[in-house]
Parts: sequence; structure tokens; C-alpha cells
Amino acid sequence: MKRDVRILMLGEPKVGKTSLIMSLVGEEFPEKVPLRAEEITIPADVTPEKVPTHIVDYSESEQSDEVLREEIVKANVVCVVYDVTQEETIDKIRTKWIPLVNGGAEKGNKYSDLRSGSSMETILPIMNQFSEIETCVECSAKNLKNISELFYYAQKAVLHTTAPLYDPEDKQLKPQCVRALSRIFSISDQDNDHILSDAELNCFQKLCFGNPLAPQALEDVKTVVWKNTSDGVQDNGLTLNGFLFLNTLFIQRGRHETTWTILRKFGYDDTLELTDDYLYPPLRVSVGCTTELNHLCHQFLQKLFDKYDEDKDSALSPAELKNLFSVLPYMPWGPEVYSNVPLSDDIYISQHGYFCQWMLSAYLDVHRCLEHLGHLGYPILMEQGSQTSAITVTREKALDLEKKQTQRTVFLCKVIGPRGTGKTDFLRAFLQRSTELEEVDVETEFLKAADAACDVACLMYDVSDPDSFNYCASIYKQHYMDSGIPCVVVGSKADLIEVKQHHGMSPSEFCYKHRLPSPLSFSTMLTHTHTHIYSKLTWAAMYPHLNGSDMSSTSFWLRVTLGTTIAAMLGFALYRAFSRHK
Repeated sequence: MKRDVRILMLGEPKVGKTSLIMSLVGEEFPEKVPLRAEEITIPADVTPEKVPTHIVDYSESEQSDEVLREEIVKANVVCVVYDVTQEETIDKIRTKWIPLVNGGAEKGNKYSDLRSGSSMETILPIMNQFSEIETCVECSAKNLKNISELFYYAQKAVLHTTAPLYDPEDKQLKPQCVRALSRIFSISDQDNDHILSDAELNCFQKLCFGNPLAPQALEDVKTVVWKNTSDGVQDNGLTLNGFLFLNTLFIQRGRHETTWTILRKFGYDDTLELTDDYLYPPLRVSVGCTTELNHLCHQFLQKLFDKYDEDKDSALSPAELKNLFSVLPYMPWGPEVYSNVPLSDDIYISQHGYFCQWMLSAYLDVHRCLEHLGHLGYPILMEQGSQTSAITVTREKALDLEKKQTQRTVFLCKVIGPRGTGKTDFLRAFLQRSTELEEVDVETEFLKAADAACDVACLMYDVSDPDSFNYCASIYKQHYMDSGIPCVVVGSKADLIEVKQHHGMSPSEFCYKHRLPSPLSFSTMLTHTHTHIYSKLTWAAMYPHLNGSDMSSTSFWLRVTLGTTIAAMLGFALYRAFSRHK
């Protein structure tokens, strides 16, 4: 919504432009009228829309054509004044003023025709010819008739313009408006039955206008829709078509500010696009901090999941997932999501997998996550100022190390090793399923320290390949030896015959020398080893200051805490695989 409104008064000499302005300010008809009134500003607190309004007069005898063009460009709305007793002033609307404004303005100005007297038959053909004309107001400076109203309508033409909403020729909502209102309907339909019940309508009414509808008013609304549509009311509730009809009716009856109030509450600007302020609220994340979903976001996402899990199988089928994201202009989750998170037996996104993907989004790209939450209506439904209330920014990792504890619930683990080590199988086993999974960044080389940054590094080598451990040892010395990042060494393919590594020392000796935990063994065939490895990785990420310690040497309290926490943490840990082509 615009922060102020600039009204430019145009028209032939002596039609009453200046008199209208002075009558508004002085609340009486002026005895002496100058050629041009000085620019006045009406404070926000005395205007109906609480927006400061500037009124600019124009005098052909005092101002040049260049000044006129400049004023036209600066104006938000142009009021063309004519005298009903002088037909030539009416003709000049069509032949002079509207062409002049259209030619001189860099933006689409709106017109509010102001007149003295009554001659609607004369002005209607002009209004029909020029769709830019918003309204025509009967007024009289001498009798103080509709003086405040005419400037209110001029202000309204800017703040609540009908042009983006409604096509007067077709007498229907424009496609962009239909899309916006359809999204609003979908968000407000909290049980996904495609009907706004009385409870949902009252919730919607309270969100947009501050108060619920009285029971009789609610029935009256549905009665009007029922009488004028064939499918607007169903099961005593309002359908999408009924909702669209109601907004069409508002606009046709000159109450388009009602529709604009709804649109702006749900984040739309004057062009019916979601504003950047709404989609991308500022969120400061300092170096060393991470971003996680908090309890408010979990509540919202749980309600969203329950709403679209139509068959109540605790999983989202492709169709259900598509419906969930139907209020977005694009599908935010691509096919890769089926490789990233746990799935149900039917290969659908499980509830656990659903939350994992959201946590991944918040961790890796929080601003895109905020955008998605905005599209889904988080700040409206949760009655929050913005989506940032859904995010917790963790304290700096250095402070965690200093205090030897963390409050984080999401950790980044990078699985590093040469190609063919079995990293993909390791990740697949973590998801506890055997579906096909693409190996990530199979040609990635570490070029800078930022590539190695993580909460814990899993250095993986193939026990059956004598050259495999060389790569892990090299990466450790280059990037992790002095970094403070905990490392866990894992020997993969443990079901095969272990061979001597060509590195100068064995993996066990290497770990002992560098005070790392003893190497762990992994095999897709030995499922009993999986949970132990993942627990070790999570423990190392949570307590990096204990890197190299054995769980058995920690206190009883620490072991109990880890035992109850790791199971939950594992589902939220984030893994990346990096490898090098040998």
C-alpha cells in the first residue's frame, strides 16, 4: 500500500478547481479565489485511510507546459474538473486532458472526474470510452456538497484501484485477482474440504478485519451468494466460486477496499504480487551460527501435513504433496527429495521425511525456506509478524565449544572418500531403505577450507582397496588436523577381506597418532553396525570438545542424555558425500 497520495487537480480555467481545494481546507466557500492554491498536505490522522494526502492545484496562466508535465508524472491520481454548465469543458476531458495525462505520465494515472451540477448522461460515454476513469462525483464548492467525498474517492482510486482486480467490460475478476483470491481461499480452508465453514469464515473475517461476523450477518452473506450462484454455497459453507462471487460483488458495489484489505493482509501489493517484505523478511545470521525450525514452525507444519494427508496414512503421496504446494507459483521440492529423506512403504514422503526436508531447507537456505513459508500463509495463520518467528538462529559455534555444550538440533556431516568407497550405500543405509540414490558430487575436490566446513567429518575408505586410505589421510592433514572439527574414520565394505593399506601407517595407527576415535567398520551386510556409527557421528557433532574420547569414559549423565537424544538427532542430521575420481 502506498505511503502517501498525491492528487493533481486539472481542468479548464474557472471550472472551480481552486474553489474545491479552499472549500475543503476552510470548510466554507471562499469569497476571494486566487488563480492557484498552494500545495496542501492533509495529515494521515484525518484521512479515512490514514495515509497523508497532497493536493496540487494547476493554473494554466501561472504555470508552463513543462511544469504541468512534471506534475503529471509525480501525481498518483488526476482529478479532472469540469463545469456542467459549460459543455466545452466536458469536451476537453476527451480531447485535451486525458490524452495529455496519458502522454505525459510514466505510470498509469487514475482519474476521478469532479463536476458541478448534474449531467450524468453527458459524462457516461466518456467514462465508457476511457477505462482509466475510476468514478464521477457530483460536487459543489459553493454548497459544500461532497467536498470531502470527492477527495476521498480520489484517494481511494490510488489506494484501492479497481484496475488490477476487475474487468468492467467482461464484468468479472481478472485472472491475476482470481489466482490471488484462490490462494487466500486455500489457505483459509483449514480442513481442506474445499468449503469455508462458518468457523473458517469467522476466522478469516477476524484475521482480515479484526472482528468475526455476527451469526445473522454470516447467514445473510451465504443467502446472497446462494441466490446469485448455482454452486457458491455447499454443505452450508462457501465454495471457491462463492468466495470469488462475493469479492466480485464488493467491487461492483464500489466496496473494492474490502477486497484490497483481504489481499494486503495476505501479502499482496498493488500489482497483485506478493511483496518482497512479505516473502523475504530480514533475518540476521552471524558467521558461525546456523538456522533451525522452532516449535512454532513445527506446529504450523504439522497442521499443514495433517490438512493434506487426506488418507491419514502418515505419508504424502505425490498428489497430496502437489496439493500442499499448490499455493506456490512453482513446486519447491523436486524429484531429489525422494532420495534425501525417509519414505513410507509406498515410497511416499513419510511424516518424518517431511520434517527432515523442511529442516534441511531451513539449515541450507533459510531465506528460500522463509519464502516457502510465506506462500503457505505461515504469518497469517500463526498470527505472527513474519516468517522469521518460525526460525531459531543458534549461537555461534565458537561459544558452544567454549561452554562445551550446544543447543543445536541439526548438524552437518560431510562423508568424504574416494570414488567407489560406498558412500552412497552408507547414506542409503542411514535412510533405512534400498531405493536408488544418486551419489552426490562424485568429482568434488577440496579446494578451500570452506569446502571442508561442517560439524563432523566422516572419512571413509574401502578396506578391500589398499590405496583407499591415502585419500582420507591427505584430506585430514590438509583440512581437519588443526581445524577443531571432529572426525570419525569409517572402513567400508567390512564384509570383504581387509587388505593392508599402502599408507605409511594403518588406519588404527593413524587414528591413535592423531587422537581420533578408533576406525569403525561399515557394511551394508552388517546392519547391526549402522546405528553405532550414526550415534558416534552425532555424538562427535554434539560434543566436539570430547573428540577422541570413548563413550565408556564419559559420565553416566552424559551417556544417559546421549542415549535419549541421539535417536531424535539422527533424523535431523544432514549428510553430504564428497569424493574424488581416482
